[in-house]
Amino acid sequence: MPATRPPAAVSLAAFTSSVDRFGVSPLLVILAVDFGVSLSLAVVVASIYFMTYGLSQPLWGMLSDRFGRLPLMRFALAGAVLCSVASACAPSLLFLTVARALAGGFFGAIVPASITYVGDTSDNENRQSMMSDLMAAVAVGTAVATAASGVIGQMFSWRVVFAVSAVLALVSLIPLFRLVEPERDRTVSISASLRLFFTEKWALIVVALAFVEGSLVLGILTLLAPALEFQGVETRWAGLSVAAYGVATLVCTRLVRPLSARLTRPRILSIGGICLTAGLGTVALHLSITTVVIAAMLLGASWALMHTSLQAWATQVVPSARGMTVAFFAGALFAGSAVSSALAGALAEAGEWTLLFGLATAVALLLTVVAATAMSRYQARH
Repeated sequence: MPATRPPAAVSLAAFTSSVDRFGVSPLLVILAVDFGVSLSLAVVVASIYFMTYGLSQPLWGMLSDRFGRLPLMRFALAGAVLCSVASACAPSLLFLTVARALAGGFFGAIVPASITYVGDTSDNENRQSMMSDLMAAVAVGTAVATAASGVIGQMFSWRVVFAVSAVLALVSLIPLFRLVEPERDRTVSISASLRLFFTEKWALIVVALAFVEGSLVLGILTLLAPALEFQGVETRWAGLSVAAYGVATLVCTRLVRPLSARLTRPRILSIGGICLTAGLGTVALHLSITTVVIAAMLLGASWALMHTSLQAWATQVVPSARGMTVAFFAGALFAGSAVSSALAGALAEAGEWTLLFGLATAVALLLTVVAATAMSRYQARH
């Protein structure tokens, strides 16, 4: 019988990956001061993490289809423990950047493997609801990381934040040994999976949409706390303001199940896209703690509604190469976040926040229209 909720151990691993991924953003100003570098240089620590997180996805997808979801997650968490310890002990910004790059590669395996595991163990009727449950765990990790890392970094040290990631990765590794790998078709080779993926136009469309979504949600989210700090807001308050993203995501993921019973997936996606556009537009019009909280909440709602719709779609388009497809989807998502945060570094350094968030608002509106139209056409043809 197909599952209706993801296993707690899988959700815990996804939570840990989220904590590590979002824990660095509120620390960027602290890192810049501690190492005596510019903010744009400190942003590279986050950008390179997102880049390796994203670029490693296709490799993890191949290994996931070949060796299984759970063995991959166990291996990746073990590597994440070592890299997080190295990050906590980094003697220089260069060493930290390298350690975070490796950590991004290992932590990058967790959420895609979790998503693929859910795809393997669910039916189409329950899949988006299970995805929303998994994203709830990710949302809690996001809220905890964005709220606590700035406070911990300011009161103690940024090193403590990375040490906490190491401990969480170790704690998450243990319960995964109690789960059993789901049954699935293992006859498709890696080359065949790649061929199936690249010849399916809908798979390529979903991945392209994920790239743009990642650049808008994850990339811009990374800059909300530094934007407030640029205005003179303390690190702890900037981090707490952005933590509204995780809280909103958690609340809105609880709405996915009842909404799925009443609305089509393209409509749910459209609501999420409207939230994304409105959130970015809010900080484009005025930048303050209040507007950042509003924007973070709307971005969280978008992640719960728009992202889970795209995510569920990604698990459907090539069922026989699900691990590969989800890996490219996740890779595009985080590659997009890395590219946007890197490109935005110059505007952030110059304090051109209105221009930065205004451009993001326009792209968000375009993404909403294109994604909803594409999903409607796919469902009509399948």
